Amino acid sequence: MPAGRVAAGGVPPRALDPRRLLVFGEVGRSGSLSGAARVLGWTQPAVSQHVRRLERDVGVALIARRGRGIVLTAAGRVLLEHAEAVAARLAEAEAALADLAGLRTGRVGLAAFPSAAATFVAAAMTGLAEDHPGLDVVLDQLEPPQALEHLARGGCDVAVVFDHLDEPAVQDGGVVVPLLEEPLLLVLPPGHPLAGRAQVDVGELAAERWVAGCPRCRAHLVRTAAAAGFSPQVRHSTDDYVVVQSMVASGGAVALLPSLALAASRHPAVVVRPPAVPVTRAVSARLAAESAQLPAVRALLAQLRRAAAPHRAP
Repeated sequence: MPAGRVAAGGVPPRALDPRRLLVFGEVGRSGSLSGAARVLGWTQPAVSQHVRRLERDVGVALIARRGRGIVLTAAGRVLLEHAEAVAARLAEAEAALADLAGLRTGRVGLAAFPSAAATFVAAAMTGLAEDHPGLDVVLDQLEPPQALEHLARGGCDVAVVFDHLDEPAVQDGGVVVPLLEEPLLLVLPPGHPLAGRAQVDVGELAAERWVAGCPRCRAHLVRTAAAAGFSPQVRHSTDDYVVVQSMVASGGAVALLPSLALAASRHPAVVVRPPAVPVTRAVSARLAAESAQLPAVRALLAQLRRAAAPHRAP
């Protein structure tokens, strides 16, 4: 009966109890109360009680006794069709959940910044596909602020982000899974006077022109330079690490790039040196607390940790 309707006499109908409906379905399939009791592992009186209560709820008789067995009434035959449909849908739900729990199917959304996406995130996705070919992983390449917004809106399950160690990490109330501490490296043009050094003091590059990256990376460069006693001459800005290296290779500037960017794509002409005072940033996976126990998310995190290991700072 549609919602809001009432039965004859103005009495609202009782809602069908799904459990009683499933018990009745077993009675109909078994052809007897005792047969249903054996299948269910119950006593016959318990099965009989469920059927009587279901009959009271629907307001009509559903079974009629014939000798030691029962037959279904016309109403019982109609209700049995619905009981079997409910049982079938529940079986489908159990199978679907088993597939998800066993990672035989499902979908997990991932957001990551470009250099991570091009390196260990790609490796993690490959490993996940090999272990669980039925699991669909969808990647959105986003810088950390946009990735965290995407995560907050439910657009992905896991966001891979970075935080510079000289700035407070973003606190969003979710779960933070550390993946690696990534060194940042100085990128010099070929033939630079300091190219022969094993390490380079950032302060010795005070007179150079710099290429800066995304807004957060540029702010970090300014702070790093300030700690070395100067304000950098930022002449170019691009968040494309391939373009950064091309500009440096042409001899027009220097840069400070994360090691993941250089692992993803290395210009053959540039010279890369670590700063005399190490500069690092923390790369982590962020996720909502309620996602932490999802099998697909746990499998993805395991692959991310494994793939990130070779990129960790010594």
